[in-house]
Amino acid sequence: MQDTFQRKYGQLISLSLPCPGVSPADLLRHAHGQSRCFWESARDGVAFAGMGIAVELMAWGANRFAAIEDQARDLFSNAIMLDEREPLAAPRLFGGFAFHDDFVPDLAWADFPPAHFVLPHYQLVRVRDMFWLTLNVHAPPGENPHALEADLREALQAQIDRLQAPPASPPRRSQARVHYPMPFADWEAAVWQITSRIRAGDLKKVVLARLAEATFDPAIDVDQALARLERAYPDTYRFLFEPRPGHAFFGATPELLAQVDGDQVATMALAGSIRRGATPEEDERMAAALLDSAKDRNEHQIVVDQMRARLSPLTSRLDVGATGVIALSNIQHLHTPISGVLREPRGILPVIATLHPTPALGGEPRDVAMRLISILEPAPRGWYAAPVGWIDQRLDGQFGVAIRSAVAQDRRAWLYAGAGIVAESDPQKEWDETRLKFRPMLHALNVEG
Repeated sequence: MQDTFQRKYGQLISLSLPCPGVSPADLLRHAHGQSRCFWESARDGVAFAGMGIAVELMAWGANRFAAIEDQARDLFSNAIMLDEREPLAAPRLFGGFAFHDDFVPDLAWADFPPAHFVLPHYQLVRVRDMFWLTLNVHAPPGENPHALEADLREALQAQIDRLQAPPASPPRRSQARVHYPMPFADWEAAVWQITSRIRAGDLKKVVLARLAEATFDPAIDVDQALARLERAYPDTYRFLFEPRPGHAFFGATPELLAQVDGDQVATMALAGSIRRGATPEEDERMAAALLDSAKDRNEHQIVVDQMRARLSPLTSRLDVGATGVIALSNIQHLHTPISGVLREPRGILPVIATLHPTPALGGEPRDVAMRLISILEPAPRGWYAAPVGWIDQRLDGQFGVAIRSAVAQDRRAWLYAGAGIVAESDPQKEWDETRLKFRPMLHALNVEG
């Protein structure tokens, strides 16, 4: 496959220069009408943004994780970084996967196959208070990469000059209508069907999701939505993947699926939820009630146990931390940090393939839950609740679980929210939980739900 990549693309060449005064948000505004991507982890103090496409990777079917791993390894195998002063400025792939292996893209997800990654033509990174812009290109086979450096440096500096000018696109104000296709009666029937299967011993848990459809006039302003998410949910992983202009998947997920750096792996169990309190005192009471809830602790423990079982064969040491509460603007979750040392480090994709979907978004047993989700949910999940993130040259990376998210296409957006159904679940309480989980994206889109 490496020879195929070389014949198709040539050799990957990257050059980085300092880019003072240009933020990832600035690059996104300048990139309207192009492919765009964005990833920010405020917990790490790092943000990335990309525009244009140097390379696209795609894969389908049950082997999609391994296929992307093979393609990424071949792409980066003989890549040359002409300036290595900032390691985080090195080229990286951005993208993700669909929830189901056999997903067939429909109207809402037409540009989102089961696995899709982009190496941006221009990639900006913010590391603390420093900014770097990277240009990724392909030298023709046989070309001396260093002979191109002067031309690449000139092109990169010209792009920096353009980015330092004010963008041309003013913010837009949109009005929206929202429709929820799944009536409560259907939701209630689905919850009762799941709980009866659990009591019969077929299942332990299933995550049931529902959909909101919004229509806008004029078209959706994704940049404004990302800015609102940054203000309201600063401690999340915020992302945008827009492989084609006007067709974007974006959100602010609190859930880290996996982070791999060499032989170090980190993840979390996030399951069990309750609203925020109106006062600090009520907030503390709500958090204590969540920690004391037998139903929520059971739901959470299913996730912890399964993540431990799936990661144990991959690790020589696995540490499961104490369960606590993580608080977001409108909701609180039970949270358990998990970290370990990989036996045979091969990057992040084998870890993602092992974990996805966790019981926090799928269920347990995994295969039975996945089949039931396909039957009971009225619309395919697409990339909702699936891995989204980035991969670097070592095939390490960081991926979140794509919850608190929406897919937008010109004047339409589709939002998703789910709740974990266990034996003790009450349909009305689970319905109310999904209403809480819709709020971040409705607010980001400036929509009253």
